[in-house]
This record gives sequence, C-alpha cells and structure tokens, in this order.
Amino acid sequence: MDGLLNIENILLLLHVIGATVLFGTGAGIAFFMVIARGTEDPKLIAHTANTVVLADTVFTATAVVLQPITGYLLASRIGWPMTEGWIALSLILYVVTGLFWLPVVWIQIRLRDIARAADANSQPLPAIWFRLYRIWFACGFPAFFAVIGIFFLMLTKPDISLFQ
Repeated sequence: MDGLLNIENILLLLHVIGATVLFGTGAGIAFFMVIARGTEDPKLIAHTANTVVLADTVFTATAVVLQPITGYLLASRIGWPMTEGWIALSLILYVVTGLFWLPVVWIQIRLRDIARAADANSQPLPAIWFRLYRIWFACGFPAFFAVIGIFFLMLTKPDISLFQ
C-alpha cells in the first residue's frame, strides 16, 4: 500500500484530474454555448454564457495554472527533462491551446454582455454577436486538437528528437 501513495502517483493523479477538468470543462462549455446559440433567445444565451464564464473562471483557469505545475513536479520527480521531445512538444501545444483560449474567454464575456443588453432591450441579437460567436466557435477547433495532441503525447511518450 505504501508504494501506491508515493508522491509520483499523487502528482500523476492530480495531473490527470487537471487534464480531465480542462478537457471536460472545455467540451461542456462548447456544447452548452452551441445549444444556446441555436435558440437565438438572448435571455437563454445570456444565462448560459454567464454560466460558461463562471465555469471558465472557476474550473478552467484553476486547471490552467495547476497543470504545468503538476506536470513540472511530476517530470522532475521521475527524472524527465523539460527538453525531452514529447514533453517540449506537449508544452508547445499547451501554449497553442492557451493562445486560442485567451481570446475565447474575452469573447464569451462579450457574448454574454451583448445577449444581456439585447434581452434588457427586448431586441434580437445584433450582427456583432453572431460575428463574435463564429470567431469563438472557430477558436475551439485548434485548441481542441492541440489538447488531443497533448493527451496522445502524454499517453504514448514517443521518442521525438527536438533538441539533439
């Protein structure tokens, strides 16, 4: 039993939980926003977008901060250098994910605020809402596939020579 509760296993568990939270929250947010958008109901969209912004703040942002910390500590304990090819490529993909996630956070807030204003004025959603939504939707694809790539690299740990 002592071998099960070593620091590497605890770090690995925390790292997997963080990855699950990042992926699951992202997929859930995307699903609920797409379903809400289909209604074109500003009140429903504003409510959904408010929940999405809250979920991104509480879950995604927390995991975004903790994920590299648990990854670094785990790699250090095991003895993997950060320049190991699959780790370096995972970090690059993590940055790519972040480059698409940061504008999405801002866009979600704007989508929520625009929908709130439309609801308060009993107006339909304006054209800017739909333009921002298309950008938000498009940003999800590279981030999604980058995370899938990270999962693949973490599970297979392929021998990749980036720095040799």
